[in-house]
Amino acid sequence: MRTAVITLAAGRHRHLALQQAGLAAGSRTPEQYVVVAMDDPGLGGVLAGRRPAATIVGCPVRDGNLPLARARNLGAARALERGAELLVFLDVDCVPGERLLERYAQAAGNPAHHRSLLCGTVAHLPPPGPAGYRLPHLPVLARPHPARPAPAPDEIRGGGDHRLFWSLSFALTAGTWQAVGGFCEEYEGYGGEDTDYGQRARAAGVGLTWVGGAPAFHQHHPTSSPPVEHLDDILRNAEIFHRRWGWWPMSGWLDEFAAGGLIHWNRSTARWERDPAPGAGP
Repeated sequence: MRTAVITLAAGRHRHLALQQAGLAAGSRTPEQYVVVAMDDPGLGGVLAGRRPAATIVGCPVRDGNLPLARARNLGAARALERGAELLVFLDVDCVPGERLLERYAQAAGNPAHHRSLLCGTVAHLPPPGPAGYRLPHLPVLARPHPARPAPAPDEIRGGGDHRLFWSLSFALTAGTWQAVGGFCEEYEGYGGEDTDYGQRARAAGVGLTWVGGAPAFHQHHPTSSPPVEHLDDILRNAEIFHRRWGWWPMSGWLDEFAAGGLIHWNRSTARWERDPAPGAGP
């Protein structure tokens, strides 16, 4: 099964370099490594001369909002044009475990899970030391995500909840990608587009399967909780999602924004609205 790994990047060059090194050290090497550069002309220098060889696809950014959905669709289109049969999506911060590609291919080849979103585990790493991360140490350092299943290394667990889908690490066959129809490009900026994709898969009759033995290790970077720097993106994308599916995603963040006085629920319009900044006029 010809495999393409697809990742999106806008900065995070050190993270991308370690991801590429992780792919080179794996038990299986992808036939394609497609990196979608979202207004990042410096990616070529990061990837050049290393294995696996990377194909860079450009994706312009409009109005400063990263087009994550469109970038994934562009990466998939390039991989499929070149004959990929299995698409593996990895967040730029994620380093693949040694058997990630092997286990995804095994799951995709199982008739019971062939038409499914295949999701490996993602464990978060602590901040690196002065010398950075070392590949052999990642499994010991990483902390499993407490809110998602953690199947045993030889386990493939079907019947997953599509609401738990996230795009940090997942795989699907070319046929399944065509059945779902790609990511909805109405979403721009942070949040919501992968939750939407999980619902698109559910509506298309595509299952969700958790794949043990296919870990990805998420490299540390500074974050805020809730992500107030992405407030406008989250509000806009949550409203798009609600219009499409009839319920509000990212509810935990929305509730935290409301508790912090940043947004409020307007009962007359039945929507979340941003509160005016302190001292702002009517």
